[in-house]
Amino acid sequence: MNIASDHSQDHDHRRLGRELGLFGTDPLIGAGLPYWLPDGAAVRHALEEYVRDAERRAGYRHVYSPVLGKRELYEISGHWSHYSDDMFPPMELGGEQVVLRPSLCPHHALMYRSRARSYRELPLRMAETGGMYRAELSGVLGGLTRVRAIHLNDAHVFCTLDQVADEARAALGMIRRAYEALGIRPARFRLSLPGPGGKYVADPEKWRRSTALLTEVLDSSGLSYEAAEGEAAFYGPKIDVQVVDAAGRESTLSTVQVDFHQPERFDLRYIGADGAGHRPVMVHRSIIGSVERAVAHLLEQHGGAFPAWLAPVQLAVLPVSEAQLPRAESLLSRCADTGLRAELAGPELGSLGARVRAARLVPYQAVIGAKEDAEGLVALRLRDGRRLAPMPDADALARIDALVGAHRTELWDTE
Repeated sequence: MNIASDHSQDHDHRRLGRELGLFGTDPLIGAGLPYWLPDGAAVRHALEEYVRDAERRAGYRHVYSPVLGKRELYEISGHWSHYSDDMFPPMELGGEQVVLRPSLCPHHALMYRSRARSYRELPLRMAETGGMYRAELSGVLGGLTRVRAIHLNDAHVFCTLDQVADEARAALGMIRRAYEALGIRPARFRLSLPGPGGKYVADPEKWRRSTALLTEVLDSSGLSYEAAEGEAAFYGPKIDVQVVDAAGRESTLSTVQVDFHQPERFDLRYIGADGAGHRPVMVHRSIIGSVERAVAHLLEQHGGAFPAWLAPVQLAVLPVSEAQLPRAESLLSRCADTGLRAELAGPELGSLGARVRAARLVPYQAVIGAKEDAEGLVALRLRDGRRLAPMPDADALARIDALVGAHRTELWDTE
């Protein structure tokens, strides 16, 4: 028996996504354009909220930008000449051509230059979880890992040259903390460099400077890494955080990039302490990459048993009989007040054992029998099989809420 193969089939995110009711596709919507069902939307929302909060704490300001732009925008950025094969064709609109954006950075560059900037504002950290579109060929589409509509956790830091290394190191720290909260490990770090051919911006000096900066960041962070030619963005090198799925396939989840190209193309400036205009550097960074790929990897990593803070249902409430339904409904109401995602699994769904098995992926199960009902207690079962001594409702919910709020991967604090 091929155990690895069996594991990859058991944890295939496409199968799990269907079975758990997280996402789906429909021919009338189109290939590579998944929709998110309520439980999948709950996972996605929790993930996006985690990232937004982490960014806010790190000094990022959040923005929104449109998914369309004039073709001229992408001609200036360089996407049209270096990346148009991966873009959807232009649409005619009022005598102009507009396109679905393949990335967010040109929009953020325009937002930066929307007014004069001072060196006192730098580093200016701009973040957005925004939609972008890639014209992927039908043959490479699959589940959430290769899609045409992508929601990217993206950010751009506009900073001085002296600030680049610190900002890139800080981004790697955010990535490390996110991976700890998500319960995933990077397979390796890759320094992605340009390769032969015309897909890269032809400016050797900019490539040398940006590569030297990222190399310094990796070396000073104590991370082992491998250099790979032909994997850079067209405008600059990047640090790619690689992950491996259940079938052994490697992909990029998170990135940190240094860009001297687009600040020049968009003539970005800031007024320095000397009163003169200076060119900022753009640091592109994504903590979890695309939401789609992140959820696919988490599904395969955990087999649908998400960390409690990320689980679509965090607590299943199981009254032993109909007599305990009022108490169960009261507990559900308290969960809603505290922000915990809870569902009732009542006796109409079968025996207690059957309901426990049906809720096997839910982190916490609150069993309420006659004794618990009479004494105002709840008997918690943890997903890993542990059964805890009955405790008051308030204590149980407070302990769960604390673990969820701290984005812990442990199911229970034994202290």
